[in-house]
Amino acid sequence: MADYTVDAPSQARRSGAPKTEFAVYFGIIFLATLPLATLTWALSALKQGGLPDKGPMARAWTQARIITPMIFSA
Repeated sequence: MADYTVDAPSQARRSGAPKTEFAVYFGIIFLATLPLATLTWALSALKQGGLPDKGPMARAWTQARIITPMIFSA
């Protein structure tokens, strides 16, 4: 009879690769969304006549936070 309690599949160790891969994808998506976020921020500033609350970096960061998990959940 085999003892499965020692190397149970639910206790398998995960490597650090998914975290690194997520960070790489996040960085690529952040850099890709930065120009469009800057454009929309500038257009919003012109339309409102003042600076919006969120700057272009915050807008790009938010978009990357939304898009990157979608890629990993697919």
